[in-house]
Amino acid sequence: MTDTAMEAAGLGKRFGRSGPWGLRDCTFELPAGSVCALVGPNGAGKSTLLDLAAGLDVPTEGTVTLLGGERPAAVRARTGFVGQGRPLHQQLTVGETLRTGADLNPGCWDGPLAERILAGGDLDPKIRVRALSEGQRTRVALALALARRPELLLVDEPMAELDALARHELMGTLMAQVAEHGTTLVMSSHVVAELEGVCDHLVLLRDGRVRLYGEIDGLLDAHSVATGPAEAAGRLEQENVVESRTTGRMLTALVRTDDRPLPEGLEADRPSLEELVLAHLRAPLAADPATDAATDAVRSGEAAA
Repeated sequence: MTDTAMEAAGLGKRFGRSGPWGLRDCTFELPAGSVCALVGPNGAGKSTLLDLAAGLDVPTEGTVTLLGGERPAAVRARTGFVGQGRPLHQQLTVGETLRTGADLNPGCWDGPLAERILAGGDLDPKIRVRALSEGQRTRVALALALARRPELLLVDEPMAELDALARHELMGTLMAQVAEHGTTLVMSSHVVAELEGVCDHLVLLRDGRVRLYGEIDGLLDAHSVATGPAEAAGRLEQENVVESRTTGRMLTALVRTDDRPLPEGLEADRPSLEELVLAHLRAPLAADPATDAATDAVRSGEAAA
C-alpha cells in the first residue's frame, strides 16, 4: 500500500491541436484511504480529470499518477472506474454481466457484495441490460466496480440518476467499502450538500483549473462566514473576501481568516461545505488565485501532522 493514492502534476488536456483546454495546470495530491469530493459546474473538467486518471484518455501536458506509480497493468488491476456513460453490454442479462465480471477478475471477485448491491434495487438477474433504467444501470455498474475490491475507486456522478432513497443506500454501501477495506474514493457530484459528512477531501474545479483543494476540515477552518452591519464591509481586508453580499443593512461575507480575528462589529461562524464551495464558484476569477493561501495552509498543516 502506498501513502498517496492519486497525484496530479501540471496535468492538462487540450481537445485538438488548437481546441479548448478541458483541464489546465491541474496539481493536487490525495492520500490513500481518503474520500474525495470532486466538485465544480458543468464543463469544469471533472469528467476529463477522471478519464485521464482511469487511463481512458492521454494528457496533453503533465502527469497523473495512481497508487504510487506502479506498472500500468498493476494499477488497472487495483483501480475501479464508473464513468457517466455506464458502459455495459446491452445484450447481456444482469446475471450474465455479473458472471462475466467474476470470470474477468479471478481471485478478487466478491460475488456476495455484488449480489447485495443488486438486491437493493430488486433487479431480476434475467432482465437484459438494455431494458434497465438509468438508475438501475448505475447500480449494476457500481456492483461490478465494487465487487473487484479496488484500492482506488473513481466514480463520475454516481448518484445522478438515483432517487433519494437509493442514493442514501448506495452511499452507505460505498462508505462501508471505504471503512472495511481502506478504499480511496474519488467521487464527482453536483449535490454538494450530500457530500458533507461523507467526504474528507475536496478538489474544486472551475474553468478547467483547480481553484481549491485540501482536507475539508482544514479548508473550513481557514474560512469564516462574517455577518454584521453593512458599513463594516469597508473594514474587511478585501483580498481575503471570497464573496460578500448586502441585504438591507446587513452584510454577509465568506472570508479567509486562517485564525485571524474579524474586524470589530462582525460575527464569525464556520461555513458549511456547501457555503464554501458555492462562494468560491461564484467569486470573480481574478480573486481565485488568492485561494492558494487557504490551500497552502492546509498543505502545511498536513505536512506538520
